[in-house]
Amino acid sequence: MSYLVVQKSSEPIDTGEAGEHHKIVAGQTLTFGRGAPGIDVDLVLSNPGISRLAGEIAAVSDHWTLTNFSSTRSYVVDNIEGGGEHVRVAPRRLAAPIPFELARIVLPTPTGGCGITVFAPGHAFVASGVGRVSGSNSEPTVDAFSLDESARYFQVLVALCEPRLRDATSAVVPTTTQVVERLGFDRRQPTLTSAGVTYHIDYLARYKLRTRPLEQSGAGRGTAKRDTLVAVALRFGLVGPEHLALLPPRR
Repeated sequence: MSYLVVQKSSEPIDTGEAGEHHKIVAGQTLTFGRGAPGIDVDLVLSNPGISRLAGEIAAVSDHWTLTNFSSTRSYVVDNIEGGGEHVRVAPRRLAAPIPFELARIVLPTPTGGCGITVFAPGHAFVASGVGRVSGSNSEPTVDAFSLDESARYFQVLVALCEPRLRDATSAVVPTTTQVVERLGFDRRQPTLTSAGVTYHIDYLARYKLRTRPLEQSGAGRGTAKRDTLVAVALRFGLVGPEHLALLPPRR
């Protein structure tokens, strides 16, 4: 696909007959807002809390940009495919680059958020092997995060990230007890105890993700360790929605 598809989030995308949506190619722009006499917009959002000329989306060859015409409100662009990834576009920000292929622009209003969904072209990647040095005497590059997706510690990490993977706006990080209960449904693996989950969390923090949350002792240390693991895993894309299949079915 060499074009952007832009539509109101409340409407289903289809072949063009159901729901208002627009296609723009590289070099073209699309304005959105409430509109008014003398202020024509391409995508009309009738919510009274949205500016008459709220913003502009521009298609670029390999990404898209968002301009925020509001003088007071920031817009948030959520990565629908990512675990909590988002970009905040400040008031009057011009042509902020957005790297997400599937995104939702959230415009705050007094009655709740109004959304616009953007479907962008897929990203291009360099060929495999580019940057590698040939020859057996070259020093291999050490992997920053060496994770075994078949290991039990990785399943624990996915369970910690699950709430944010399912809902990008969620701030919930499961407790050790909740992870034990969540993985207790898995008949493919031995039952985990609280001590076992704590061991895997410590192992991830010390040796795999090498996070250093709060060093002081106290009740908040375990919470900080879990929060930091989730933040690092999602920030660097170590865990994604595709890994939810490693968890047992929810009850």
